[in-house]
Amino acid sequence: MIDFRSDTVTKPSAEMLQAMIHAELGDDVYGDDPSVNALEARMAKMSGFAAAMIVNSGTQSNLCALLAHCQRGEEYIVGQGYHTYLYEAGGAAVLGSVVPQPIAVQTSGELAFADIAAVIKEDDSHFAKSTLLSLENSHCGKVIPLDYFAKARNFAIQHKLKIHLDGARIFNALTAINLQLKDICQYVDSISICFSKGLGTPMGSVLCGSQEFINRARRIRKMVGGGTRQAGIIAKAMDYALDHNIDRLQIDHANAVLLADLLKENNKLTITTPQTNMVYIDLDASIDGTLLAKLLLAQGIQISAGQNLRLVTHLNISTADIIYTADTIKDCLQLF
Repeated sequence: MIDFRSDTVTKPSAEMLQAMIHAELGDDVYGDDPSVNALEARMAKMSGFAAAMIVNSGTQSNLCALLAHCQRGEEYIVGQGYHTYLYEAGGAAVLGSVVPQPIAVQTSGELAFADIAAVIKEDDSHFAKSTLLSLENSHCGKVIPLDYFAKARNFAIQHKLKIHLDGARIFNALTAINLQLKDICQYVDSISICFSKGLGTPMGSVLCGSQEFINRARRIRKMVGGGTRQAGIIAKAMDYALDHNIDRLQIDHANAVLLADLLKENNKLTITTPQTNMVYIDLDASIDGTLLAKLLLAQGIQISAGQNLRLVTHLNISTADIIYTADTIKDCLQLF
């Protein structure tokens, strides 16, 4: 099956599994898992922060970050379509009494500074206290450039805000604009990085920030059930991914562009040229998106059904798979 639903569907390679099998282990809750400690030290160095913490998922990482930055009754400003607001079950509000203040996301994936400024609350007992700005890179496959983060830092200082970056696919963004992790992290107060998407691990994310921040986040991780024992099994997979699966993200990006190019001349499809590994396709009203998904599934291609499609390339999809998929989609469209 060629699975375009998400890059979360990737499976660990045989080599990654071998690295996991041979991981040196301890008890991470006691702080003595050597594989976890090494991975956290490596990520702290890569990001330029003082500390890092391994967590089970991107949602857990973002939750720990939001609750470590904000007290009860404080608010974080966030994009209406950003993951930390829309796709994490309202965890910060439900579990931490932290108030989300969503605003519109620009077509570029950025938040307009005028829109952010408009919702920052006065220091008044009637209002939640504006404490944190939560950003995202990449957002829906769109890359937020470095100069935006430089401006965001100046804006945040002016308005006494901290910045958390949901960098679930940050290495896709960095690959697209040829930057290092430190280049982005110098402008934010914390970053969450997911390894179970384009980097191909079976689970796991990392939260990076100051030592004081990570100490608070570690307590919250324990509180929400994220303190794991022999987590070195996952840390070793993440370590393998850093060595082998970052540079190859260029292949996923190239495959996304190839798929878009092979399909863009069809007048029943409206396609945006991908910046990273996501191809967005709007179907003509004459096409039944649910039926199209069923037809493709019968040919060994899995997508999420709808009139607005997102096809995600990843390490388990080859260039040959891209060509086969494009040809199959063209064949299926002739039935409408």
